[in-house]
Amino acid sequence: MYQLLKKAAYTLVPKKLLFEHEVFFRSIFAFHLRGKNHECTVCGKGIKRFIKIPADLLCPFCGSRSRTRRLYSLLHSNNLLQGKVLHFSPSRSVYRLLKKNPSITYFSTDYEAEFIAEYKYDITQIPLDANIFDLIICYHILEHIEDDRKAMTELHRVLKSNGTCIIQTPFKTGKTFEDASIKTPKARLKAFGQEDHVRVYSVAGLQERLKESGFKNVEINTFPENERYGFVEETILISKK
Repeated sequence: MYQLLKKAAYTLVPKKLLFEHEVFFRSIFAFHLRGKNHECTVCGKGIKRFIKIPADLLCPFCGSRSRTRRLYSLLHSNNLLQGKVLHFSPSRSVYRLLKKNPSITYFSTDYEAEFIAEYKYDITQIPLDANIFDLIICYHILEHIEDDRKAMTELHRVLKSNGTCIIQTPFKTGKTFEDASIKTPKARLKAFGQEDHVRVYSVAGLQERLKESGFKNVEINTFPENERYGFVEETILISKK
């Protein structure tokens, strides 16, 4: 039902208008889903049930995914929202909150213009000075980048000493799998799970590359699912410079 309504909305309403008034449109759709069984950590709404989409749970009010809700909770529980923050391809639900957060100077960037963002930085060549960010959020980015080691070096370069870089990608067991000869969207979908991915990391493999790029401490954090907040089990790497 949700996917059909979403498809219809994108067909009937201009994309720019949808983005600008997303919260309003969602509030109309989600009115019947108000409740006390669950809670969204992003918008704070009480929810009767999350919306099931393939391999995830969506908040009907703000559109946040499980990883987005966990991220926002993690930022607050670890007191990370301070100083200058660089956020790659932010989800709209979190972007709206961080953009107006007075505690931070927020830099949002999206190279492919698929997300709402103020900048269009190439992650392999960030046009900024070194040592300026207190926090970098890099969620589901590196699996798209052919020269990921150069990207990691850039993340390390622009991060302040003792700054924090939070990274997540899809993961697999065993070793990281990549093959530069796989070029077509169809072949990449089969090999890496998505048409625009160029590899699938193992957790240990990503940790090793981050350390090789200069990060002095890369913690692997595996979080369990949580029914109330609609969290699924996931792994997040928190790196320090």
